[in-house]
Amino acid sequence: MQRFGTLSFGHYGPIGAGRELSAADSLLQAIELAEGMDELGVNGAYFRVHHFARQQASPMPLLAAIAARTSRIEVGTGVIDLRYENPLYLAEEAAAVDLISGGRLALGVSRGSPESVVRGYEAFGYTGSTDPRGADLARAKFSRFLDAIDGVGLAEADPSSPLGGGEGRQRIEPHSPGLRSRVWWGAGNRDTAEWAGRVGVNLMSSTLLTEDRGMPFDELQAEQIAAFRASWREAGHAGEPRVSVSRSVFPITTAEDELYFGGRDGRDQVGVIDGIRSTFGKTYADAPDRLVEQLLQDAAVQSADTLMLTIPSQLGVEFNLRIVRAFAEHVAPALGWRPNRER
Repeated sequence: MQRFGTLSFGHYGPIGAGRELSAADSLLQAIELAEGMDELGVNGAYFRVHHFARQQASPMPLLAAIAARTSRIEVGTGVIDLRYENPLYLAEEAAAVDLISGGRLALGVSRGSPESVVRGYEAFGYTGSTDPRGADLARAKFSRFLDAIDGVGLAEADPSSPLGGGEGRQRIEPHSPGLRSRVWWGAGNRDTAEWAGRVGVNLMSSTLLTEDRGMPFDELQAEQIAAFRASWREAGHAGEPRVSVSRSVFPITTAEDELYFGGRDGRDQVGVIDGIRSTFGKTYADAPDRLVEQLLQDAAVQSADTLMLTIPSQLGVEFNLRIVRAFAEHVAPALGWRPNRER
């Protein structure tokens, strides 16, 4: 494990005992937490994106704010739902954030997670999908997005324009060289992982896999990662792609930790989501030395270079920073991690 960061769902709303976390609270606390993690040398702050829900839905302003307030930490998404996106506008926004951050954007995109509404992307004006989950829209938009960030000319210049339109086909602006190497595809099964390898983008292996073959989640995920890397090599892409996995990992070091996380089941779960039988990874909650033993036995964690810790962001900055610090000090070094001190 070379890198680790946090994956936040950005929940807000009622949090119990008559308290409520507002959207503003959620955003501002995310910035403050990222600043604290940057000082610790944590590698990344990543955010889930959900529409029609009390969670992060428009991540680019948040990522830009974090990038402007930090100097080392990677800022990213896990993942943006392409069904809802204009691919060229997304390319402009992504390039701007990448430039503001000095090349620290890790842009995770995909078809997106299961929704709380029915075909919500159609309310955004994106219709015509023949797939019940809109996967065809996402793939088509991804191709267009990659062309845009690669600098392909997409619109013919108007030589008579008073704005100096130039000649030939023009690329979108701004353009951020190298952004393509920082794009990830969120894959929920082996087929999509192999497809990402052929396309030549990094892999974010999902928190759930739309497969159930009677195998432990980590072994199933490790197979997916191996298939992705094999597909990358067979396609002839240069270099080594990055691979991330996410886990719920809670070092129990205080009575409060025990209160929140003690007694967890600690087993994989199988259920039906989006009409597909799927496998969900287990939660790790234990003393730090026991966590080290368990994570060293997790085949997918050992296969990936980046571990994203899902955090209970609604519990506040102080609580989450303590979880992250405990992992950084007592667990991560035994997995091969070293703090990021490069600015």
